[in-house]
Amino acid sequence: MIHGDIASYQETSGQDPFTLQNKKLLKVFLHYGPIKARVGSMVAYQGDAKFTPLGAGGAGKWLKSKLTGEGVPLMEVSGAGEVFFADMASDIVVLYIDNDTVSVNGANVLAFSGSIDHDIQRVGAGSGGIGAVAGMAAGGLYNTVLRGTGYVAVTCKGEPVILDVAQAPTFADANAVVCWTGGVQMGIKTDVTMRDFIGKGSGEAFQMAFSGTGWVMVQPAENVAQGGGQAAGSKGFLGM
Repeated sequence: MIHGDIASYQETSGQDPFTLQNKKLLKVFLHYGPIKARVGSMVAYQGDAKFTPLGAGGAGKWLKSKLTGEGVPLMEVSGAGEVFFADMASDIVVLYIDNDTVSVNGANVLAFSGSIDHDIQRVGAGSGGIGAVAGMAAGGLYNTVLRGTGYVAVTCKGEPVILDVAQAPTFADANAVVCWTGGVQMGIKTDVTMRDFIGKGSGEAFQMAFSGTGWVMVQPAENVAQGGGQAAGSKGFLGM
């Protein structure tokens, strides 16, 4: 006999195409059709699933990915049964977009319906001067845009917060932003002093500024480079 709190770890009974098993594990039912997922994100499956690498999603998107540092290495998942996805035990949020658009940091894309189109696009604009120079030095303002109707699963470092940008001027650190909705406009706010140039500033000289109608999702952590290098999976909106 085996005893323990096994019942609390049983599969969830939900039948939506994208169903959270728990906050860190996504279950996808393949009988609704093929999906696209981050390469290496499958942790288990039951049934008959096929995994086909897609790279960046075509030659044009591959070139954009190499030039901008943005993009997601994808695989198509098809067949029958159910597949479980996760990414480094990050929290997962499932969205459903209905003929709409969501702009996502490429590092936070986990999976999305096969009916969703994806591309790497330039987003926002600096205010000129120092802001424009900073944007270029950081690799440009690019992210992954998902458009259409279907499910989108994004990952977060911890439980995120959603901010309504129509309620008040909204600003966030680029490495903490997960995604924002299609009605939101994004720009760059700069507050640079000489102390920033000599390495004694606050570290908050550049922020993403949001306006319009919709919301922005922010995670309670930043993808910070360590040891002078690039933190794994942190390259995103500003190429940081």
